[in-house]
Amino acid sequence: MSDDRILELEIKMAYQDDLLQALNDVVGEQQRQLIRLEEICKLLGQRIKNMAEPEAMNQGIEVPPHY
Repeated sequence: MSDDRILELEIKMAYQDDLLQALNDVVGEQQRQLIRLEEICKLLGQRIKNMAEPEAMNQGIEVPPHY
């Protein structure tokens, strides 16, 4: 192999390493966002469940007749 060909391959490999690191950073950030969204969904699910429980509705608060 010629020196030019080796240099060209080394340059391509360096670009691929940079791209791989950038993609890894994006995937890591998306994973952190996904974890936060899952936690929010769990909290919202708990709130909805607590609101739907009859004893939670009757804690000294009068329920309108249409309930």
